[in-house]
Amino acid sequence: MADYQPHPQHKFTFGLWTVGNPGGDPFGKAVRKALSPVEIVQLLSEVGAWGVNFHDNDLVPIEATPAERDRIVKDFKQVLNDTGLVVPMATTNLFYDPAFRDGAFTSNDPKVRAYALHKTMRAMDLGVELGAQTYVFWGGREGTESDAGKNALDAGKRFREALNFLCEYALDNQYDLKFALEAKPNEPRGDIYLPTTGAMLGFIATLDHPEMVGVNPEMAHEHMAGLNFMHAVAQAWDAGKLFHIDLNDQNYARYDQDLRFGSQSIKQAFFLVKFLEDVGYAGARHFDAHAYRTDNLDGVKAFAKGCMRTYLVLKEKAAQFKADPEIQALLAQINADDGSVAQFSGKYSADKAKSLKAYEFDRVALGQRGQPYEQLDQLTIDLLLGVR
Repeated sequence: MADYQPHPQHKFTFGLWTVGNPGGDPFGKAVRKALSPVEIVQLLSEVGAWGVNFHDNDLVPIEATPAERDRIVKDFKQVLNDTGLVVPMATTNLFYDPAFRDGAFTSNDPKVRAYALHKTMRAMDLGVELGAQTYVFWGGREGTESDAGKNALDAGKRFREALNFLCEYALDNQYDLKFALEAKPNEPRGDIYLPTTGAMLGFIATLDHPEMVGVNPEMAHEHMAGLNFMHAVAQAWDAGKLFHIDLNDQNYARYDQDLRFGSQSIKQAFFLVKFLEDVGYAGARHFDAHAYRTDNLDGVKAFAKGCMRTYLVLKEKAAQFKADPEIQALLAQINADDGSVAQFSGKYSADKAKSLKAYEFDRVALGQRGQPYEQLDQLTIDLLLGVR
């Protein structure tokens, strides 16, 4: 049996807000004791994680004095040193405090927009101090319930202006940071601006420093909209913009569930892992998920271990898929090419276009060729169910 234990080379990470979630929800109060950042890092070290990520206020409460901030950061650095965990990513909480009730960078209130920049610059300083090289932006309140109250065009311009400002701040301070934008279609707003990874990729091209900005796709967020997460990840990879990734699980068209990775959509999770491994994605594999509210601390540890174990099991299944002779024979059949139209591939030329227009195709024969996708899919299911 393969080794399903996590190791540093797997780059598995969790946020302070994930394993530290005390199990509260809109309909019930917390069911678990709140853990300090130091306790969370110790837990993650125990289960075998490589790194820990945080929002600014996950680590330093928003009301903390400068002296309290320094003590908290000192203790956090010490536990990182003691455990060997790293901080690859940081982000800013621009959605929880009442000041951000109408958004942060897109708020109609210029004072709120200025405060959001103020808060983010300080949070970037903290992230860099702790070693982060990726900075994520999730615009949890950047949206509307009614378009009567906010101009979508103005909101986009404000968001662009904020990111341009923060890119310049990073450059001015010689921070080795890349920004990753995280899309979500809705919740907690009725509609969130730039709701999908594809929308974010289009927006990035309009920035002053697009080379600094990529995306952080999240599985649950794409599934909420009924989309194929692996396709979004592939688009980001093809654009050279897959700077970070959030792994979890989600039942389609539900509220944001943040389930344990692989606990709901096992086939989708398999093709995602297969894609990441096939292309050689070398970044962190971040689990942005929460343990069931029914569980106590031991269940939280089981949840964290389960996320990592499932990824490694699916990684092994991806290798088996690649090595399976029957599966590979079907793929060869599906992608068969007799070379008869090879002269038409590649870049355009006038001669190539003229020859292609003159070429005689057997349209009837093209329509008669079937593809054994049913067989291939069943072999994939057999593989995942452990009967191959």
